[in-house]
Amino acid sequence: MNWEQLLSLKRFGDTNKRLRKEQDETRLGFEVDYDRIIFSSEFRGLQDKTQVVPLSKTDFVHTRLTHSLEVSVVGRSLGRKVGQLLLKKHPQLENVHGYKMNDFGAIVAAAALAHDIGNPPFGHSGEKAIGAYFKEGSGADFKKHLTEKEYQDLCDFEGNANGFKILTESREGREGGLRLSYATLGAFTKYSKESLPKKPTNHIVDKKYGFFQSEKLMFETIASELGLAKRSDEYVSYQRHPLAFLVEAADDICYTIIDFEDGINLGLIEEEYALEYLINLVRGSIKTENYHALKTTEDRVSYLRALAIGRLIDEAATLFMKHEEDILAGKFETALLDVSQYKAQIKDIINISIKNVYRSKEVINKEIAGYKILNQLLESFGEMAHHYFEDKMSNYDELLYSILPETVKLNNESLYNNLLAVCLYISKLSDTNAMLLHKKLQGQIL
Repeated sequence: MNWEQLLSLKRFGDTNKRLRKEQDETRLGFEVDYDRIIFSSEFRGLQDKTQVVPLSKTDFVHTRLTHSLEVSVVGRSLGRKVGQLLLKKHPQLENVHGYKMNDFGAIVAAAALAHDIGNPPFGHSGEKAIGAYFKEGSGADFKKHLTEKEYQDLCDFEGNANGFKILTESREGREGGLRLSYATLGAFTKYSKESLPKKPTNHIVDKKYGFFQSEKLMFETIASELGLAKRSDEYVSYQRHPLAFLVEAADDICYTIIDFEDGINLGLIEEEYALEYLINLVRGSIKTENYHALKTTEDRVSYLRALAIGRLIDEAATLFMKHEEDILAGKFETALLDVSQYKAQIKDIINISIKNVYRSKEVINKEIAGYKILNQLLESFGEMAHHYFEDKMSNYDELLYSILPETVKLNNESLYNNLLAVCLYISKLSDTNAMLLHKKLQGQIL
């Protein structure tokens, strides 16, 4: 793979090549990507979606929206650091093609901003609830109408693939979705393979999958333009876009440090016990006088959090450049922070978050409720999608269909596309709207 192709400014529908030298410096193509994402309705919907603590009424606890904004900020800094180093190593990128340090930051920031845009309500339990409906619930009856890969898409419903669908799916008046640059879409796709075979290797790309069968051709088109290397001739799998490693690192940094911070501020993790773990990560960087002048838990945690994020950004940039040649050759097979000198400290912090935050009664109880809500929504809308496919709509099905947004299109040709359309609709609901819709279908509110 080569950077000239990987930094493609091409968008869906372009007939002519977009050259970096011809870009308007006041609003670069990669910056347009960021704008289109942040003004999208799907991104706004993240403001009422769970990050860790579902339906929290506490101001300082992160939602998917605040988490995504913070990941994009970290990603921008990380991209700029790496961009500065790459331009020194590959001067032709700037001298011949006109790329700047900030281009790398803009690509990573935009991809990072969108990284959770496909996540359903109620956090990762939402993904599991959708998958369970098709794997173990009444949705399993649809298997006979689907190909093996189509069925796997639904059984392992994946927020990353759903995000790729949101960003790229054409609909009337919006051909090519948000029409982001192919470079940003490549950096967004952390798992550049289809759903089957499942985890064929321990390579980081094989951890999950990155696109549904409905977007397979779109992804292959993008991969070809970017020059991503094929990993298999038997199924669709490509090497990652190198900047996807930076998007992943930005997310890893934020959820490691900031979920931990939320746990401390919520009182789920004792301050004295917790701060020692953060201090272990940034020891040597703390200005003792400044630190001891801080009087509140929130201020002390905030100070250490800023130091920790800064240190891990520097570490991730160093690791990327150290392994850049292997990354371009497709020989680097793990996340950047998995080879960090701070791996042990990061693991300690994550383990405490798992024990005290992710498995706290508050989180588990609300995830159980979310699981039930999504399953019952799928029972209603999944059956309606099936009846539409078979042209056997009941009066109740007609009523359900009438409340769907105009953007949800069902047909008599593909049950798979109908089921995906229903899943996409439900996945876009906020936690609160999913609860309200559930109550409405139960006859509890009008």
